[in-house]
Formats: sequence, structure tokens, C-alpha cells
Amino acid sequence: MSIFHSMNTTASALTAQRLRMDVISSNMTNVDTTRAKQVDGEWEPYRRKTVTLSAAEGKFSNFLQVAMGRSDKGAVGNGVTVSRIKEDQETPFKLVYNPGHPDANEEGYIEMPNIDPLREMVDLISATRSYEANVTVFNANKSMLTKALEIGK
Repeated sequence: MSIFHSMNTTASALTAQRLRMDVISSNMTNVDTTRAKQVDGEWEPYRRKTVTLSAAEGKFSNFLQVAMGRSDKGAVGNGVTVSRIKEDQETPFKLVYNPGHPDANEEGYIEMPNIDPLREMVDLISATRSYEANVTVFNANKSMLTKALEIGK
């Protein structure tokens, strides 16, 4: 483990949260997109995307064994990674009555994306707070390393 291991771990979290904010931004941008991709020859609205984060490496059981003193493998966290970005298939599209719209069906309804702006804003605030917390950790780590270097003077 190097002296910069904690900075690398925090940097991976910053990168992951930034990607999460980008995906949320994409969702908000496409809140009115009725023609995102073709499925079986028909246009489908934009589907909400979600980000799944996971530990970069290491199992919880390894960390637990080290914490309990039963192992000395030195299991250390290796940061966070984006394990996948997936489309939300569970939430149905919203039906909006607008018979004049070019994408309206026979009854006059159009399918709108399955995006709830309120939910997206809550997710964005959560991602922003996580990002800010990691910036604070990074700056604290930088400060500790600077102080450690000053001891050697």
C-alpha cells in the first residue's frame, strides 16, 4: 500500500459520482424525448438510466477477518467503480393525452419517458453531496500528507 492509496481511492469515488451526475443530467435532458430508439420497427421514448456502483475489489468477509484480527492479509479498500449503467425497465412510460402530437396513438395518447424530475433532482442532490464529501476527504488527506512532509524539515 502506497502513501497515495487513500487519494486514489477517493479519486475513484469522485469519478464514479461525476459519472452518476452525468447520467442524471442525461435523464433530465431527455424528459420530453418521445423518439429515442427503434424497437421492432417502432419508436420508443427515452428510458431512464440508472448507475450501479460497487467496490472495486475485495470482499466484505476479508475486511471483517482483518478487523477481527483473524487475518493479516492486509485487505484494504480499492475504491469504487461503476459496475453498470442500465435502463429502467420496471417503470412504465407515462401516457399523456395529446391527439395533435405526431407520435400519438389511435386514442390520442403519446408515451412519454419514464422519468420523474423530482426523483432525478433528489438523486442529483445525493450525488452532489457524495461528491462534496469525497472532495473534503481528498483535501483532508492532502493536508495530512503536507503536515507529514513538514515533520521532516
